[in-house]
Amino acid sequence: MPVSAVDCVQPALQHTKEQLFTPFRWGQWSRLALVGILAAEMHVGGCNFGSFNGNWPRVPHKNQSEFLPSGMAWDLSSFNPARIPAHISEHIGQFLGLIVVGIFVLIVLAFVLLYINSVFRFILFDSVLRRHCSIGEGWEKWRRAGGRFFLWQIVFQIAFSLFLVVLVGVPLALAFAAGWMTDLQQHVARLVVGVVLLLGLLLVFVLAAVVVQFLARDFLVPIMALENLDFADGWHRLLDMVRPEKGRFALYLLMKLVLSIAAAILFSIIAIVPALLVVTPAVVAVVAGKAAGLGWSVTTISLAIIFGTVLLLVLIYLIALVCVPATVFFPAYAIHFLAARYPNLDALLHPAPPLPASPSITEPPPPFEPPPPPPSPEPIG
Repeated sequence: MPVSAVDCVQPALQHTKEQLFTPFRWGQWSRLALVGILAAEMHVGGCNFGSFNGNWPRVPHKNQSEFLPSGMAWDLSSFNPARIPAHISEHIGQFLGLIVVGIFVLIVLAFVLLYINSVFRFILFDSVLRRHCSIGEGWEKWRRAGGRFFLWQIVFQIAFSLFLVVLVGVPLALAFAAGWMTDLQQHVARLVVGVVLLLGLLLVFVLAAVVVQFLARDFLVPIMALENLDFADGWHRLLDMVRPEKGRFALYLLMKLVLSIAAAILFSIIAIVPALLVVTPAVVAVVAGKAAGLGWSVTTISLAIIFGTVLLLVLIYLIALVCVPATVFFPAYAIHFLAARYPNLDALLHPAPPLPASPSITEPPPPFEPPPPPPSPEPIG
């Protein structure tokens, strides 16, 4: 039975091969791609479809008015709303309305996606464990457990935000109270030391948060699923496993980091193909629209947002399709590592072979018949 993180790599690779390629099933592959998206298990990094760090033309400070429309200059002290062109001012209210509606939709969508992500973490675990993916059946089976994990994710996000505010806000408040920010020249050395310490604390804090997230996704979910626990009891159960094997769990996290980086590089290269299939037609459409004289208005911006969103969704799904092996491998890696120290999971991962069937009796034995009596002696005479 594999015990260390290194020993679990080969069984996880074999698990992935058996689930995806023996035999290959397109239906399962396509469903796993969707599960990978919603469970945030794609392992693609470095995708950059555009850059905001280009070499923008620099406007000379003295001749800036030559490059701006009449009445618009960089000097904000002379700004006069009445001098804004009419074709711009008449749409400001509509643009502001779109911004407010967009912010509200994004907030609601973030909570909805977080809940969906929580349920699909269980669906992904169950799909890899049973080597069969069924989204509808999985949703009905795991939506309550996903709701409990959703509460954990909200608690974690709130705690993370509060700790981050305290970690950054308290040093800044102390620096302002000490007068370091009002007279920078006299406190340069102290500010440099303070910034270095603050960045070190932030790095430690972010690493701790990442470790907690890894443990929750890889180990808390299986424990909550198999024992029907809430997240508090699940963490208590998980920490009881971690304490006697801190080194092995640390090695697991390090191995997963290395494997994740390797997978991100590999699948990012592979994802270039679907990216080109989607981005190229979009660029052609934009160029054609500009050549046709289309300008930016509320209608064209709305259409651009709609079609851009559709293209983005198509691109994400195509990338998820090529990342299905990573989507299966990493949960399988966590399952094999945890099963070595969690009997409930090991019993499902390595079920006992069925007992040989006893030979069936097709015909009943013939009834017992007593032997025939001996012939009676013939009479004499």
